[in-house]
Amino acid sequence: MQFRVTGLTATALGAGLFAPGLAAAQTLDVSVTIPRLTVAEYHRPYVAMWVEKEGGPAQTLSVWYDVDLKNNEGTKWLRDVRQWWRASGRTMRFPAAGVTGATKAPGTHKVSFKPKLGTGNYTLVVEAAREVGGRELVRIPFSLPKGGTARAAGKSELGAVTLTVKR
Repeated sequence: MQFRVTGLTATALGAGLFAPGLAAAQTLDVSVTIPRLTVAEYHRPYVAMWVEKEGGPAQTLSVWYDVDLKNNEGTKWLRDVRQWWRASGRTMRFPAAGVTGATKAPGTHKVSFKPKLGTGNYTLVVEAAREVGGRELVRIPFSLPKGGTARAAGKSELGAVTLTVKR
């Protein structure tokens, strides 16, 4: 297996007048592309999305894994999504309402989150790991209370990842 951290480009738009330490209610719209791979044995990737604040704990937004296996067997492989597992996964109980979902087929998948985040600098992290495949991680920095759109692109297990922060 291989692990890559990819580069990114970002454009931050707008700013508001907010009390220090408080951000207005925001929505994080995330678009994740899972590329179609031509390999002998293909398994849908496990994908985790989380937000990290500078100097703060990670906040898991979503985890896609094989939720249909008997006796919750799919959770046994969550530790293969290594960076997320270390950041917050090992302390969670599964399935987690509002966070966990089934693995996704190749294509572009759009999800929205309304996390409780204060003013500050954050990073959206998306990690994918695939059985008999690779592992990849992309990071997209953003700031609150600013809104805007930022993009990153994986090179193997993840395609384009787009984050739009709306106030």
